[in-house]
Amino acid sequence: MTPSHPRTTRRTFLKHGSVALTAPGVLSGPRTPDDTLRVGLVGCGGRGTGAAGQALATAGPVRLVAMADAFEDRLESSLASLTEQMKERKTPERVDVPKERRFLGFEGFARAIDSDVDVVILATPPGFRPQHFEHAVERGRHVFLEKPVAVDGPGVRQVLAAAQAAKQQDLKVGVGLQRHHDPRYVETVARIRDGAIGDLILLRCYWNSAGVWDYPRQPGMTEMEYQMRNWYYFNWLCGDHIVEQHIHNLDVCNWIKDAYPARAQGQGGRQVRAGRDHGEIYDHHMVEYTYADGMTMLSQCRHIAGCWNSVSEWAHGSAGSAHVSGWEIESPTASWSVEQEGVDPFQLEHDSLFAAIRENRPYDEAENGARSTLTAIMGRMATYSGKPVLWDDALSSDLRLAPSEYSWKGTPPTTPDAQGRYPIPTPGVTRAL
Repeated sequence: MTPSHPRTTRRTFLKHGSVALTAPGVLSGPRTPDDTLRVGLVGCGGRGTGAAGQALATAGPVRLVAMADAFEDRLESSLASLTEQMKERKTPERVDVPKERRFLGFEGFARAIDSDVDVVILATPPGFRPQHFEHAVERGRHVFLEKPVAVDGPGVRQVLAAAQAAKQQDLKVGVGLQRHHDPRYVETVARIRDGAIGDLILLRCYWNSAGVWDYPRQPGMTEMEYQMRNWYYFNWLCGDHIVEQHIHNLDVCNWIKDAYPARAQGQGGRQVRAGRDHGEIYDHHMVEYTYADGMTMLSQCRHIAGCWNSVSEWAHGSAGSAHVSGWEIESPTASWSVEQEGVDPFQLEHDSLFAAIRENRPYDEAENGARSTLTAIMGRMATYSGKPVLWDDALSSDLRLAPSEYSWKGTPPTTPDAQGRYPIPTPGVTRAL
């Protein structure tokens, strides 16, 4: 895609990224279709387990040989699930993770990546993604990054720098924005970009739902463990749901436009999901994005039960409109809808990545993943601050959300007051950039 702003320069990479662009890799990945690709999984929650299962279902020999997670119960549950899946598929040999290749705690990711693996799946909470991706590239591993790839400007810059280093080592990098691999989306977007609805006038996108789980605080649980268990509700781990979930819809709009927004302004807050167990994030965001040519994208995401739910994207043009997520196009002269059977885009994104590794074809989804992540972060910056945010300012922001120390004894960036409530971003007051 062509961004609607100047691309980050090599000088910017060197200034803001912490990966040396000439970092020597220790690439050990097989290059022939018949070689076994050895996989390491970092982050063993539901999405990590799903991604690993999809990786193990790709064509050609593949084997899961290392796993890492902060929590032992989550790792063991994931391993049991994947073992059972492979038994059902009559390929039990595809899971081979003995005790000595199961790594726990904050440093477990490095030990899994440093194992004899060819591909690593990074599926922890997104706040860890830049650090983990950087290490994987330094070690010469092919990588699948779950989305989003960061939660703040410094993290996006770190990912962009690592992506540049990955290119120099000919590493293949996939990102979990699976709509790009769904042939129904691909066909719909291609038709829009070919002029099926005329000149684009407006884009709209939504992720409105009831919200997600929470994990009750247990006796003796440290604040760090509580936040790690409830990572969705803390910005240093999740980035708020506009970043963690709504990135999918924002990414589709960027894909249609073939650009990234130059500006964002909006508003949000906590109206219903505002208890002590909902951390510090908002339950609704409404953002108006503007591209460099003046075109608008309207973005809405909400976590409130009993309301209108929609996870969708829409495009409006001078000669018609499209329900993009419904794979339908309407114009005064013609209508079109997808005729393809249902597919599993989660599986297809792994099929594509692993095929590229085996065939040694260029494969780089990291830059778009980083820039669509920044689109979502820019929206959060706008709703939290109540002020317009420019793309270049969001990218160059020095506001880092990470804690000063990654350890169970460490103090998270946000802590509760005496009543157990967390400070909530306040428009007009909160520094979000």
